[in-house]
Amino acid sequence: MFSINIYLRFALMALFLLGGIALSFMVNFWYAFPLILVGIILLVGYLLLGTVQSAAALLQTGDFDLTEKRLNLTFNPKWLYVTNRAYYYMLKGSICLGRKEMEEGEKYLKMAQEIKVPTDNEKAMLELQLANISASKGKWKQAQIHYRNAKQLKITETMIKDQLKQFEKVLQNRGQMKAASRMGKQGAAMMRQGGKRRRPKMR
Repeated sequence: MFSINIYLRFALMALFLLGGIALSFMVNFWYAFPLILVGIILLVGYLLLGTVQSAAALLQTGDFDLTEKRLNLTFNPKWLYVTNRAYYYMLKGSICLGRKEMEEGEKYLKMAQEIKVPTDNEKAMLELQLANISASKGKWKQAQIHYRNAKQLKITETMIKDQLKQFEKVLQNRGQMKAASRMGKQGAAMMRQGGKRRRPKMR
């Protein structure tokens, strides 16, 4: 998707809007109208789309500070087009998770979930992120719910499919560990009950 550098967009907005207004006073409004119109289009695009696309590209580099700085150039996330608003909160959540700020990350991801992301791939990624957060807190039942939600979706991206399989192994290993733990406790109890035998009386 074509994207204008955010700083270039700011410069062009100022140039067309201020230049158009100045020209309308100096010459005639209709001469300035095309300039003002272009400036308004750039402004509306910025307000509705924000800086989500460029921030998402920066996140791929792993620079969380730079990504957050770019994302914060969005004027008001509540004014964003609904899809971009969901992406905005997903990016905020991903930044927090990258910094190990689990509570804050979970808050933003749930905000994105309430808006409803457009594709099944993105929904699955969101569910997997929430599943990992729940698992890190030891909330395994909640993690399983998020996992099942993700598994029911039509996932087409290989990377997400692989992550789903990896999390399935985590859940399986968790189940095996719990079973082994139960067996260990039962075995220890049996040993305590039957392990100590009385010595026969000496005659």
